[in-house]
Amino acid sequence: MIPTLLAAAAPPALPHTDSDARLLFAVLLSIGAIVVLITRLKLHPFLALTLGSGLLAAVAGAPFDKLLGSFSTGFGATVAGVGLLIGLGAMLGKLLADSGGANIIADTVLSRSGPRALPWAMALIAAVLGLPLFFEVGVVLLIPIVLLVARRGNVPLMRIGIPALAGLSVLHGLVPPHPGPLVAVDALKADLGITLALGLLIAVPTLVIAGPLFARLAERWVGPLEIPQATAPVETDKPEHTPGFGAVLATILLPVVLMLGKALADVVIDDPKALPQRVFDFIGSPLIALLAATLLGMLTLGRAAGFTKERISDTVGRSLGPIAGIVFIVGAGGGFKQTLIDVGVGNAVSEWSSRWHISALLLGWLIAVLIRLATGSATVATITAAGIVAPLAADMSSTHAALLVLAIGAGSLFFSHVNDAGFWLVKEYFGMSVGQTIKSWSVMETVISVVAIALIMPLSLVL
Repeated sequence: MIPTLLAAAAPPALPHTDSDARLLFAVLLSIGAIVVLITRLKLHPFLALTLGSGLLAAVAGAPFDKLLGSFSTGFGATVAGVGLLIGLGAMLGKLLADSGGANIIADTVLSRSGPRALPWAMALIAAVLGLPLFFEVGVVLLIPIVLLVARRGNVPLMRIGIPALAGLSVLHGLVPPHPGPLVAVDALKADLGITLALGLLIAVPTLVIAGPLFARLAERWVGPLEIPQATAPVETDKPEHTPGFGAVLATILLPVVLMLGKALADVVIDDPKALPQRVFDFIGSPLIALLAATLLGMLTLGRAAGFTKERISDTVGRSLGPIAGIVFIVGAGGGFKQTLIDVGVGNAVSEWSSRWHISALLLGWLIAVLIRLATGSATVATITAAGIVAPLAADMSSTHAALLVLAIGAGSLFFSHVNDAGFWLVKEYFGMSVGQTIKSWSVMETVISVVAIALIMPLSLVL
């Protein structure tokens, strides 16, 4: 796929070696097998990635007794580096949902927004809630709020629904601590603080274009929609105890502020031995930042909502069950990435990239786009693309490595369609047909992907 595209730009006088041809065949065969296993045979991505890694190693010529050695190493390293962060993010998200903190944010912002400002308000709410929440959790939390606002204000669903979905999707693809960007940061050895800062910089204009502005077109293309009764929210009395708006916002933004503080200290102080630098390096590390936010959330969200110690413990415990599948998929993706590196695919890609003079950022985006279209999974696309282009980041500056992470994340969002679970989730919540979902949700995802890479490429020339 990608090599076919690249071949058109390759000079005819540069033939492939037998080793390169074998590696290329191994990559295409293993990725093809993963795609077929996930899309046709409906095999769980964890099993598909495991089998694909074994096939890659076997075809590339790895010894039989070491076929899955690289996979195990990569799986363990990825879960150790990313799994803890995913778990802490899930705990914080569950506390936010169960305590009513999400509704507090939504009610406060919406109460201060007029009809014209509603699309912008929904985009803001989605972006704020999207920081600690996984995409699927954000959809489940936010769509009922969208439906409620549409019914109360007699506003077309698309006008406020698209900005809300765009806010969640942009954060999911471009901004840590979401699983995809975290895995790419780990694979490319990028600086998390710089990635977070640049991710937010790219996310804001991307959200504006793909959210409130594109919503006007989507509203015309899709036409009027009835609020589906099956998913219409039922208004209930507010609980006696709820967290305060300021406390909820501070809890959500705490890990972002700490990680950005570390990135700023790295630029301003730039002395690893200085005490302030060491303090910021500690409190701004992703694990400490998310741990601090989770512990704070137990007080500002759980206790403020009147939860007992037992209920807080139960809420935190129940948050881990649903993410087990995510952790295993991410870990398996890390194993596949390590297998790609160990059989020499990464070095071959580095040589091909320099030989054909193709930008590493554009290459990472294209690979992620093709895998996204084939598998439907943004996370699988991010993990695989990051593994393939990882060697290209070895000699990059910290800024360009962060931009490569964002380019891959942007590619992983391209044109969600019928092989993506998110496609059906949006379709059912809004009560749309497949055609209407493609005109709205699928096109919106494509707009996010294209706008983001269009911003990333010139930014790489400036920074």
